[in-house]
Amino acid sequence: MLSSVRSGSTLLRVLLNSHSRIRAPHEMHLRTVHVNMSREFTADAMKELALDREELEHVLWDRVLHLELSRSGKDVIVDKTPPNTLIWPRLHRCWPEARFILLLRHPGAVIQSLTSRRADPDHEAIRAEVLGYAEKLEEARQNLTGVHVITYEDLTADPERITRGLCEYLGVPWESGMLDYGKQNHGTFRPKLGDWSEEIRSGRIQAARQADPTAQLPPRLADLAKAWGYRL
Repeated sequence: MLSSVRSGSTLLRVLLNSHSRIRAPHEMHLRTVHVNMSREFTADAMKELALDREELEHVLWDRVLHLELSRSGKDVIVDKTPPNTLIWPRLHRCWPEARFILLLRHPGAVIQSLTSRRADPDHEAIRAEVLGYAEKLEEARQNLTGVHVITYEDLTADPERITRGLCEYLGVPWESGMLDYGKQNHGTFRPKLGDWSEEIRSGRIQAARQADPTAQLPPRLADLAKAWGYRL
């Protein structure tokens, strides 16, 4: 799953994780899990196996996902860590046959959400952060073949239709229990592993907060919002 921070990825995770065949764990931050070759000859030994540091990390990442999937007893796994969006080309190299879900949200609403959650918000830095995610999402939207694009606003307004489309894309039958995610165990909701707000803990799908219609977006973010179908 590729998304910006504050775009509803935790909600989508728990909806998917409520399916009997889909495992969608907390944010795993695989891109920060690295391999250390501690001796001079280690790299040479791995080179003989056609493995460099990046490929070794891919092996490790893949093993972590496989282990989590095996423990769950399910057969489809979804990783929803938003910063993965910033390295989507590498993810595509690691898993060339993976299916990608793009979760979009109005950039103005993302800016508002980030601003409200920070004690002393740096407005310029927040706009730059949101733009960084938006640029990578647009790159992925333009370059990945067969990517499935949804919006947070549509997900909260019509969750059955959106989750039916997702299940079709993932090759599993839709289950009505996905919409009642509060009845399932999704692990701990806490910082750094996803959203931990009262809204997500409520177990209910709640309407997306809309962007302030009077707030102006930086020109490039406005262009991207229009490209994604948002009215400004």
